[in-house]
Amino acid sequence: MLSERQIQLRKLLEDLRNDHSEIILSNSEWYILAKIDKKEPTIASVAKNVDISRQATHKFIKNLAAKGLIEIIDAKHNKKEKCIRLTDLGISCYEKNEALKKELEDKMAVKIGEEQLQYLKNMLKIDWGL
Repeated sequence: MLSERQIQLRKLLEDLRNDHSEIILSNSEWYILAKIDKKEPTIASVAKNVDISRQATHKFIKNLAAKGLIEIIDAKHNKKEKCIRLTDLGISCYEKNEALKKELEDKMAVKIGEEQLQYLKNMLKIDWGL
């Protein structure tokens, strides 16, 4: 049931994003942008912390850089490592995406009720011991 809802919500959010932006990104690219947020993580740490193969993560990072959403910079602590950060365009796209997610969440609250939505969010946050 959770998997079906996740697929439904991801598709709905993807459609909303594509309707509101001229830059088309895959869910994996959005996932990587979310991992970067306002930090400057190393490429290696992003690759480790996403559930995508290392090779695919590097490909997505190159695509994001080519679209002007991120830039690849030298790490301050180690010149051999590379870090990534959002560009102004990347920050703008990320903030628009967060607003769309909030809009979707607000629609859910209207449909199922604010209390039920909060209960659902709390249930998803707790440790299920799996």
